[in-house]
Amino acid sequence: MGGGSVVLLAVALLIVITLFKSVRIVPQSMKYVVERFGRLRTVLGPGINFTVPFVDRVAHKISILERQLPLAHQDAITTDNVLLKVETSVFYRITEPEKTVYRIKDVDAAIATTVAGIVRSEIGKMELDHVQSNRNELTSSIREHVRAMVDDWGIEVTRTEILDVALDDATRHAMMQQLNAERARRAQVMEAEGSKRAVELNADAELYAAEQGAKARRVLADAEAYATSVIAVAIKENGVEAAQYQVALKQVEALTAVGRGEGKQMIIVPASALDAFADAFKMLKGKV
Repeated sequence: MGGGSVVLLAVALLIVITLFKSVRIVPQSMKYVVERFGRLRTVLGPGINFTVPFVDRVAHKISILERQLPLAHQDAITTDNVLLKVETSVFYRITEPEKTVYRIKDVDAAIATTVAGIVRSEIGKMELDHVQSNRNELTSSIREHVRAMVDDWGIEVTRTEILDVALDDATRHAMMQQLNAERARRAQVMEAEGSKRAVELNADAELYAAEQGAKARRVLADAEAYATSVIAVAIKENGVEAAQYQVALKQVEALTAVGRGEGKQMIIVPASALDAFADAFKMLKGKV
């Protein structure tokens, strides 16, 4: 092989290497940060890209997939001085690799530290009851603060979750005592309300019975008044005979009642009473 052939082969090889170096195929889930002479040149997106061989180099290959930080645990104190142990989870993805590469060294540690500080700050503004009952509101507030803090790092925080809010042992014991006391108080209140209701129902029953008795007495009085008025009309129309009839009727009823008494084998009455009895029967017979 002559010297010319060797040169041609070398040139062809150089052309192949140059073409190979100038073509960059970036996967869908990646972005390449390209430097030229140590300075940022461009960021290559997914697909086929072309660079200047031997001048541009891919300095960083950055995944743009969403990633999750390890679960973090930090302490926080509420405004009513309750110590909480908070477990958080953070998901994020890199949107601008040039910022992530050149502005922050350890992005995971930076995000974890930022989240811990924001969690302590937000919980420190709330009381324990508010933290427990408004966890969604607290999570949203923490997420917004984290997004604002990490924006300069080319990062998008997609999710921030508070997985658990635990009490220390002393606070948990005190709360259990308070809960038991509250349950006992509610039981006493319910028992007292039940007794009060029973008294009210008994009073209502007695009042109802009294009202019904009064109503019955009024009806009886009305009936007697009506009977009296009827008798008065009869006396007015028939004179003494009607009055004698009524007296005789009462005498018969009285003697009948005496005769029905228990243990009564013999009844002794005056002669005048017997005459009245006979007169009453005559009048009654005459009326019938």
